Amino acid sequence: MDSDQRRLLATMPLHAITSTYGEEGLRERFALEIASCSEADRARLERALDLATRLHAGDRRDREPYLNHLLRVAIRIISHYGVHDPDVICAALLHDTVEDHPDELAALGGQEGALAVLAAEFGPRVAELVAAVTNPSYAPDRDAHDQYREHVAESLAASPWARVIKASDFTDNGVGLIHTTGPRLLTLAAKYAPLVPVLRDLIARPDTPLGAAAKEHILAQLDRADQRFAALRGDAS
Repeated sequence: MDSDQRRLLATMPLHAITSTYGEEGLRERFALEIASCSEADRARLERALDLATRLHAGDRRDREPYLNHLLRVAIRIISHYGVHDPDVICAALLHDTVEDHPDELAALGGQEGALAVLAAEFGPRVAELVAAVTNPSYAPDRDAHDQYREHVAESLAASPWARVIKASDFTDNGVGLIHTTGPRLLTLAAKYAPLVPVLRDLIARPDTPLGAAAKEHILAQLDRADQRFAALRGDAS
């Protein structure tokens, strides 16, 4: 990309980058966002991106590579939330690896083994953050959506920095439902809608490590998601 395209990328909304430039554009935007990091931190972030790329190489989300989602989650944390902590950004890139690809990370040991691999490669804090946003196996005799909401509330209450990752993840998943079509749209809306008040409470807490502007931005996104879920449910206005 030439310099004019890079300047444009630095200010474009993330879904606009996705639709116009695809994965290449998101990778370039990520590179721009981490350019001011130290050489050591950049190298670690690039290793995390390389691992996410390898593990999710065959994964797709609707009409796009799954990696696009991971890049948007990480970029949003830097660009929109003002967070430059390399541990948090690494964990954002890797937040689905243990849930989706534990066996590729660790041949034996399941999620615990996979988390141990992440801890050895990227440090224990990264592994702890990934663990906090990783869904466990749910009991088959209970509603999965109820268990998901309970897990998120409990896990994030104990991990303020994991709230930052989950907020960006939810924004991409929940607010981004406008980019989803077909039967999956209603399924995802049913999953995510009950999580809005949980996340709203968690983000507004004093110990959530974000500035006032970032919190207001996230709360506005949650309100927008709530409106979309209501529209999908056909709630009366």
